[in-house]
Amino acid sequence: MLARALAATPWGIEARTVEVEADVHNGVPAYQLVGLPDTAVRESRDRVRAAIINCGYQLPGKSVVINLAPADLRKEGNHLDLAIALALLGAYEKIPAAALERRVLCGELGLDGALRPVRGALGIAALAAASGAREILLPAANAPLAAALGTLPVIPVTSLVEAIAHLNGTCRIPAQAPGENPIDDIYEDGPDLAEVKGQETAKRALEIAAAGGHNLLFVGPPGAGKTLLARCLPGILPALSIDESITVTKIHSLITDQPRRTLLQARPFRSPHSSASTAALIGGGSIPRPGEVTLAHAGVLFLDELPEFRRDSLEALRQPLEDGLVAVVRARARVTFPARFALVAAMNPCPCGHLGDERHDCRCSPQHRHRYRDRISGPLLDRIDLRVEVPALSIDQLRGPAGEPSSAVRQRIRQARSLQLERLAGTARLPVNAALDGPRVERHCSPDARGRQLLDRAFRSLGLSARALHRILKVARTLADLDGGGAVASAHVAEALQYRGTTPLD
Repeated sequence: MLARALAATPWGIEARTVEVEADVHNGVPAYQLVGLPDTAVRESRDRVRAAIINCGYQLPGKSVVINLAPADLRKEGNHLDLAIALALLGAYEKIPAAALERRVLCGELGLDGALRPVRGALGIAALAAASGAREILLPAANAPLAAALGTLPVIPVTSLVEAIAHLNGTCRIPAQAPGENPIDDIYEDGPDLAEVKGQETAKRALEIAAAGGHNLLFVGPPGAGKTLLARCLPGILPALSIDESITVTKIHSLITDQPRRTLLQARPFRSPHSSASTAALIGGGSIPRPGEVTLAHAGVLFLDELPEFRRDSLEALRQPLEDGLVAVVRARARVTFPARFALVAAMNPCPCGHLGDERHDCRCSPQHRHRYRDRISGPLLDRIDLRVEVPALSIDQLRGPAGEPSSAVRQRIRQARSLQLERLAGTARLPVNAALDGPRVERHCSPDARGRQLLDRAFRSLGLSARALHRILKVARTLADLDGGGAVASAHVAEALQYRGTTPLD
């Protein structure tokens, strides 16, 4: 007899439908699994058979063929165990084959029939809803997060016995209720801007970067507060929108072993070590996996000690910084990952770190300084909107009063972003000024007459590129939004220009 069940396998941050066909007929007892399975899927044969037997079902010796369609799609991971087991039971007429129709089945089976959680369940649930399934059966640990989509009933299952009883109608399992997202608690972790003494210019640049999603580079001696400033950024960013939250949670559900119960609300903050490989930073592997730039999607990627990163890794950042995505191409697959993030980088002005520091003499020769700075290419530096010097603090500054708290700055940023959302709704992939393309820069960022004159002089005297010109205009637009959302004035252009050439790098 032939029985079919629907399942899914992760594909990038989304999923692809897999139809499991089980055919049982008289003949030499054998078990064949076809359809490009990887090692984990091939091993499901032994897990599934042991789980079925330990749940009290006997499978007479017959010829069994399990087909995973489409045949040209590589199937990997532990997601198909439940669908294979139930399709096999349907073929043996232990459950009605009709009960498997329009149900998506996903989960890893233990030898005792217990259902274990899988990665990427949120993407699988989204696919099931889009394909018109009537419900999805998931491991109980994955069900609360999948139910947060609110698009179709999610049935939490703890064992193969429960799944069979639900399909047979002898013991229906109620659908999982979505969990609550504690939005008010997302800012409890991390430092507060009030802890940063002095550094008013750097804090102003941090606010601009947060308001418009701009890239930012801190340059200063060791201990000046560059890392502390960067780690304050998540505390002034607004919470994720529902669409951003779903996308970010899909991404992170692919890499975590402990299933989440709610959608992520805080914007990601990723800080890879400078020894990270290009694949770790950008994504890759024989089966493509997201890298740090994708894990930072809709949030912040912090690269401390920027010149210490490998040159090829830094150059690979140019595409995601420009396009907001990463395409990983392999012989059998081409996967596109989202990578729209704000880059925050930090570096010393020279190898010893004391160039321009009045308290210490710089020990570096001009050749060493040039070699150090040349680790960062001009095209990469051109994609950084704000370059800010972070000088060493005096003892009086360190003993000074606390600064403005993150909550106050966050309120201004929310107001500025609400203006951008209203202006760019439905017209941009990410409604922040940093994501504006050429025509929208012309439409929304054109300065007044004095601002244009100032920009013309700067373009000629500083030798700016067309990209740099557009990025200056986008920063000026963000400054205008922080001032209430009016037209871009010459003062906004002047402030935006100063962030292109105020560090020892220039």
